Amino acid sequence: MQLTKDLDKPIEGEDVLLVEDIVDTGLTLNYLRQMLAQRGPASLRIVAFLDKPARRRIEVCADYVGFVIEDRFVVGYGLDFEQRYRNLKDVCVLIP
Repeated sequence: MQLTKDLDKPIEGEDVLLVEDIVDTGLTLNYLRQMLAQRGPASLRIVAFLDKPARRRIEVCADYVGFVIEDRFVVGYGLDFEQRYRNLKDVCVLIP
């Protein structure tokens, strides 16, 4: 995994809330959680809009989850497919 933009200020001693759109395989979230935890925050919590546990490769749990969903590709409400469908007002299943 490669980080393209790091934090602008230290988080040591700070309460940190990591916001994720979808918890899918868990690989990205696990990497970010470990990287941020090494920087000494007072607390580190994870909030996710959607959780897709059927695709999990690494067990990682968000502290707060909006919705648990099935293994379907979803778009809308800020989620996109090839820069399309992001502006839908609902979360929808993309059917190819």
